[in-house]
Amino acid sequence: MPPDFAECYTASFAPIAGQLAVYLGSAEEAQEVTQEAFVRAWVRWGRIARYDDPAAWVRRVAWNLATSRIRRARVALRHWRGQRAEPVVAGPGPERVALERALATLPPDQRRAVVLFYLAGLPVAEIAELCRVRPGAVRTWLYRARIALAEHLTDAEGDDHA
Repeated sequence: MPPDFAECYTASFAPIAGQLAVYLGSAEEAQEVTQEAFVRAWVRWGRIARYDDPAAWVRRVAWNLATSRIRRARVALRHWRGQRAEPVVAGPGPERVALERALATLPPDQRRAVVLFYLAGLPVAEIAELCRVRPGAVRTWLYRARIALAEHLTDAEGDDHA
């Protein structure tokens, strides 16, 4: 008569989990792996119960599961070590925030002219060519943008000191 699953579990769980605790370095992981092996045995118990030593099948499955866990952990660790830490970048300072807010108030043409002229360093003629307008239009945009920015940034400074 084939052995009872409960008998096999009672007799084999602690020895298998004990072996795996030493192998894995964790009693909790060893118990999880051993439980998983017994779950797999339960599903196939009709066939496994006819083996000469059903506990040997459970032990082999538990060891295979434990080895797979170790491999996955190693791969994860290699992957984690291979990742470059993202450099910590300080957030924008108050001046940058104020400038971005001020630029956001400008009409698109003026904002583009300011960015291209002051940040990208392009000459008026090149900005005019890019925007498909005359150089005089770019100069007008820059003039109006400077006035608007001066007003907005002066107001922002006044708000900070209040």
